[in-house]
Amino acid sequence: MATLGLSDSDREALTRFEADVVTPSMTSLVILDFWAERAAPSKQLSPVLEKMAGDYAGKGVKLVKIDVDREKFLVAQFQIKSIPTVYAFFQGQPVADLTDYRTEAQLKRVIDELLKQLKIEGEGVARAAEIEPLLAMGEQILAEGDSARASQFFQQILDMAPDNAAAAGGLIRSLIAAGERDKAQAVLDALPADVAAQAPVAQARAALEIAAAAPQADTAALEARLTADPDDHDARFELAGARMAAGDRDSAADALLDLIARDRDWNDGAARKRFLQLLEAQGLEDPWGRAQRRRLSAVLFT
Repeated sequence: MATLGLSDSDREALTRFEADVVTPSMTSLVILDFWAERAAPSKQLSPVLEKMAGDYAGKGVKLVKIDVDREKFLVAQFQIKSIPTVYAFFQGQPVADLTDYRTEAQLKRVIDELLKQLKIEGEGVARAAEIEPLLAMGEQILAEGDSARASQFFQQILDMAPDNAAAAGGLIRSLIAAGERDKAQAVLDALPADVAAQAPVAQARAALEIAAAAPQADTAALEARLTADPDDHDARFELAGARMAAGDRDSAADALLDLIARDRDWNDGAARKRFLQLLEAQGLEDPWGRAQRRRLSAVLFT
């Protein structure tokens, strides 16, 4: 934009534009919304743009709103003819006219494509790339049986990224493995709702529920009861719980499937619910869990 002959107010507007739009656009995709409070279409579009910007903040997207009734100089420079008018800026230049995209789905589709084409990666993407190998290391430590060290490791990751559901889930599962169920519950209760709703936390929650519902028990006594009466469903259900508590998921699954095969409706389907809870605690992508789901389908549908 030319600066010769500008008034002081125009220069101030240009300075604001440089600071709010041009400079951030060097590394981010800036969505520039020319809007007006008096214009109904602007008032309808603004919440959609604001939500989209919030969802994409960690991916390198920033929203800047220009009030056309206050920024006459910028309106003239961009030759704004209708409200709203929406542009995408990158490295100081408009790269797309987004005015015709009015729904969240339409905007996200075009923003995704722009981020891909322009190879923009926000702080959230970069941080996720840094944290991913740390999460894998934490899972390895937990798998090796050092639950105390794993919980410390996952806590450090969670301190770095408080909204990382995988770190939160790993911490909860590590605390469960260390026998610290109260601490695990406290971590779960303190999580923000959006983090607590994600799959890694759901997996940890299922593991915590199983741990709370499956105390150690005398398996020999339970097995004796089943020998005397194979239809003692209470004993078989308790036996499954005891085997879960002992970490023997194979025997626990066998006991639950046996109970489901004998009486799938017993105790309002308690065995099937506990079986599915056991699978959720292993994770949706766990090969063992997938194999057990096939076993459950064979019992239910044959």
